[in-house]
Amino acid sequence: MRRRLGCVAFFAAILLGATHAQPAASEARWPERPIRLIVPFTPGSSSDIVARLVAQKLGEQLSQQIFIDNRVGASGNVGTEAVAHAEPDGYSLGLANTTTHAVAASLAALPYVPVKDFAPVSMLGHSPFLLALYPGVPVKTVQDLIALAKAKPRALNYASAGPATLAHLSGALFEKMAHIELTHVPYRGTAQSTLDLLEGRVEMQFGTIPPTLSHIRAGKLRALAVTGAARNPTLPDVPTIAESGLPGYECSLWQAIVAPAGTPAAIVARLNRAIAAGLRDPEVQAAFAKNGVEPEPSSPEALAARIRDDLAKWREVIASAGIRAQ
Repeated sequence: MRRRLGCVAFFAAILLGATHAQPAASEARWPERPIRLIVPFTPGSSSDIVARLVAQKLGEQLSQQIFIDNRVGASGNVGTEAVAHAEPDGYSLGLANTTTHAVAASLAALPYVPVKDFAPVSMLGHSPFLLALYPGVPVKTVQDLIALAKAKPRALNYASAGPATLAHLSGALFEKMAHIELTHVPYRGTAQSTLDLLEGRVEMQFGTIPPTLSHIRAGKLRALAVTGAARNPTLPDVPTIAESGLPGYECSLWQAIVAPAGTPAAIVARLNRAIAAGLRDPEVQAAFAKNGVEPEPSSPEALAARIRDDLAKWREVIASAGIRAQ
């Protein structure tokens, strides 16, 4: 009897060991089939362009196809929810950005929790905004602009790509930190608002760099400052808002790769290494620069910290400015 029980325990231990070994073996063979990268924005958008550039190089690094799945709707929430609810097996990834993982959660209740429902993989890059002025505005520096705004509360208009967009929030953060009041004029994109800025129908704009770059170089618009933490390589002579008298000011649209929560750490680590290698590629760096994106690979831990920090930051700005989802 004792011998029979010993045999049962022996075979049970073998079965238990096989059960635990199976996931480890699967992780070692990963990836064995194509990987889906869910992009919660339309084809041709800045986020989609970044995702496709990274997917190509990531596929080369992993010797496996990475295909783009554009899941559009609810300002990115539809696709992001699909990532959160996907199987955590390494075959479903998501393109995340400041909007999906910080701003959206500050505006409304979401069907996902940014800090719980995802396994951060790596930052990809960030795009600062540009504070551009109509040349007829009689200011040369950020401090001049602040002084003018204080002398004429709400008399100065600033354009953005739309209500509750990050461009809008960069203006709201500027107002909050400078203790001034401006009038927000929302558009449907930077390209549209740039036309009115050129005609002087609005005095200033918080917008992406590429649509205004040619006008700045032609002297038709004045580049006052960039919103990033450091100067932009495309406009190295243009200071940041932080170094222009508002220390601590920073607003950038970052892009990142995330996976569903529970994705094995070994797979996340391999993805992280492959993304970092892809971002070092000169072709990727040139394409990023053309689209106003600065490469910024990171550890999963650094991405997790960025999400937490930005959630707290934009919640406070949105609440203090009374901004609501449209």
